[in-house]
Amino acid sequence: MTKWVYTFGDGRAEGEVGMKNLLGGKGANLAEMSSLGLPVPPGMTLTTEVCGAYYAADKAFPEGLAAQVESGLEHISQLTGRRLGDRDNPLLVSVRSGARASMPGMMDTVLNLGLNDETAAALAAESGDERFAFDSYRRFIQMYGDVVLGVDHGLFEEILDDAKDSAGHAMDTDLSAAEWRTVIDRYKQLVEREADGPFPQDPLDQLWGAIGAVFSSWMNQRAVTYRALHDIPSDWGTAVNIQAMVFGNMGPTSATGVAFTRNPSTGENALYGEFLINAQGEDVVAGIRTPQEITEKARIAAGSDEASLEKIMPDAFEEFVAIAKRLEAHYRDLQDLEFTIEKGKLWILQTRSGKRTTTAALRTAVEMVDDGVISKDEAISRIDPASLDQMLHPTIDPASERDIICTGLPASPGAATGEIVFTSDDAVAAASQGRPVILVRIETSPEDIHGMHAAQGILTARGGMTSHAAVVARGMGTPCVSGAGGLRIDYAGESFSVLDRSFAKGETITIDGASGQVLAGQVAMRQPELSDHFETLMGWADAIRRMGVRTNADTPADAKSARAFGAQGIGLCRTEHMFFEDNRIVAVREMILADDEAGRRAALDKLLPMQRADFEALFEIMSGLPVTIRLLDPPLHEFLPKTQAEIDEVAAAMGIDAAALGERTHALHEFNPMLGHRGCRLAISHPEIAEMQARAIFEAAVAAAGRSGAAVVPEIMVPLVSMEEEFEFVKAIVDRIAGEVAAETGHEIGYQVGTMIELPRAALRAGPIAAAAQFFSFGSNDLTQTTYGISRDDAARFIAAYQSRGVMARDPFVSIDADGVGELIELAVERGRAARADIKLGICGEHGGDPDSIAFCERAGLDYVSCSPFRVPIARLAAAQAAIRSKAESSSQA
Repeated sequence: MTKWVYTFGDGRAEGEVGMKNLLGGKGANLAEMSSLGLPVPPGMTLTTEVCGAYYAADKAFPEGLAAQVESGLEHISQLTGRRLGDRDNPLLVSVRSGARASMPGMMDTVLNLGLNDETAAALAAESGDERFAFDSYRRFIQMYGDVVLGVDHGLFEEILDDAKDSAGHAMDTDLSAAEWRTVIDRYKQLVEREADGPFPQDPLDQLWGAIGAVFSSWMNQRAVTYRALHDIPSDWGTAVNIQAMVFGNMGPTSATGVAFTRNPSTGENALYGEFLINAQGEDVVAGIRTPQEITEKARIAAGSDEASLEKIMPDAFEEFVAIAKRLEAHYRDLQDLEFTIEKGKLWILQTRSGKRTTTAALRTAVEMVDDGVISKDEAISRIDPASLDQMLHPTIDPASERDIICTGLPASPGAATGEIVFTSDDAVAAASQGRPVILVRIETSPEDIHGMHAAQGILTARGGMTSHAAVVARGMGTPCVSGAGGLRIDYAGESFSVLDRSFAKGETITIDGASGQVLAGQVAMRQPELSDHFETLMGWADAIRRMGVRTNADTPADAKSARAFGAQGIGLCRTEHMFFEDNRIVAVREMILADDEAGRRAALDKLLPMQRADFEALFEIMSGLPVTIRLLDPPLHEFLPKTQAEIDEVAAAMGIDAAALGERTHALHEFNPMLGHRGCRLAISHPEIAEMQARAIFEAAVAAAGRSGAAVVPEIMVPLVSMEEEFEFVKAIVDRIAGEVAAETGHEIGYQVGTMIELPRAALRAGPIAAAAQFFSFGSNDLTQTTYGISRDDAARFIAAYQSRGVMARDPFVSIDADGVGELIELAVERGRAARADIKLGICGEHGGDPDSIAFCERAGLDYVSCSPFRVPIARLAAAQAAIRSKAESSSQA
């Protein structure tokens, strides 16, 4: 019989940390902490397999689950002395999600389950605190009503706000037991009206309702969105953890909090977190009350007058510090802890590897290597390559004037400027139009995930450093200021105010996630400086990786940036990008629209010195590193004049009639230009174009070598080859021009000629092509288009539907299709090397900066990847991780 339920508690557990796939991260860690003898409330975990079975059976529970849950409840009862629904000693439980990958706030939770009219009275009598008991009961009705019964959370909040206003209270904690009773009665009336039935009083019915709701939340929109953003497969499912409740809201000797064993923003090795006295866990992360600092050092640094946990509860604090150190040492990683103190007794509710900024991740990894905790390979493997993008965020220029509107908490580093928007939908709409926005909310919730992803920055009036906004923003690398208490937000009026200043939707503000400042208008930014920890770890990565990392660069500015980021050459210089500049586009159009070769050569003579200067600059910046220059590739229609003003301009330059030029432009139109007269086909039809470009390259190489003294060995790449005869024709032109320039200058030029493999036929004919080509560079963008028969420009219209319906796991233009496109690449590698053992192999499409695609390139045996300048660090790290995995796989097979 399938085991659906695993129990834990009292120093024992049926699971352990290695069972995350089955028990989820939370369940596996609860089991592990329990086995370590830490103070963990007893409970049970319903496995991720239950989730799979639940959806497979159209949201019906599998056979045998009910009996195992009943046995699990008996286990909890034996350890606590309480039973679910007991009138004297009622057992109350929490019901929480827990997938194998952390998804903070994306799924649902129910606390205080087991309370009803009778057990609430029993809890009041047992605790001697009616206020606590009825506060817990109203929390349960509100949470269960929202999560399980589908009653709008805002309707409960309206009742609560009305109760506070009527009684003249500012805080929830000010309400008396009698006032909570009134709120409870109104809550129950609301549920009966909105849910078409009374609030359930049977605790067992409550439990199964909550279990179903938590499993169902795996497929809610915010969870689906989060999984899509973080590449988490939908078939993993979530576990459900049912655990005995402990209470942080039992008066002044009780508290609840969240802490990290190191600072998740900076990586400083110091306890970092917040807590609230007389509260439950959701109060801390929801931002309903502004939390207090855990340590005295943090309190002083924050300038807070509220006492720290270290001062208020020194015994519990010392025990917590010891446990935090023990857990970090045990897991050998920064830990994110949730805890509750019930009448002075400390309980640990959760530990997991903490979400952190890239700055913090790098510092933590490097310092743990220095301390002998982890190896260099482990340190490299722990950094998400894509997260290095966070290191490239601008910060506010220190010399800039700051018109400070207000100051909140520095929740996520980096600075951002944008228009004010107040809803996530508005953020998405603006981002789709290319307008940067700052999402301004009283507090964010998981429903805001799409807007948070679209926004350049996030600003909230409520919430602390561990609030939803702070945690999610740090994970995304988005600047965030939270807890800006002076902010008064008017959603209806679409504005916010601070004292006598008001700012409306559409106005521009800047937020500084490092200082917590909110600034009026646009403020000058400074490009980021990479930390010593970054340089250290990247040095380790460079020593380990096998593949080289080049850049796709068309301008001197791109080349300089790429070199600063560690590029080892240029893997793709797209010469056509140089043609679009204002001072040369007219000459390009003259060349295209000329009636004969003489006219084309006249226009090309104008372009030659411009191209030569471009290449000289790139060669000098790269200073001896390889530079791969692709000959003209795109269809000529891309350069043609579109407007009448452009036609008139070209006609004047050519000295011909504008109407005749318009007819000539129309005649060059192609029905399918991406598969038309482009690439090597242009060079074969008009050899003079390839001659001009080759001459510009070789003359630039001679000039740059003469000035710098560094050898320049250009790599000339022929695009869109499908037949060896095409390549040989164009290569003959290049070789002839190289000889001419050598004779003219007296300098022999070392160079290589290769081709892009971007058509399926070229991959199939890689052997004969390699007989003449000295290198292949896989143009994965076009290879994907031509393999699938999908236009990259149009794919967005339906790829999302493919993914949502499970037809396609990932967009093949984002991450390489290893099964189809990948097989063609592997075939070309095999056949190319069979024909020319020393052939150089690289990839230069957008996939060259995608970590998963880089892993494929390692497996395929490519020599290098090439990507955009700002993705060079990502590629360097991803290449090192791929080499580590390859080494591990080889060792395991030996």
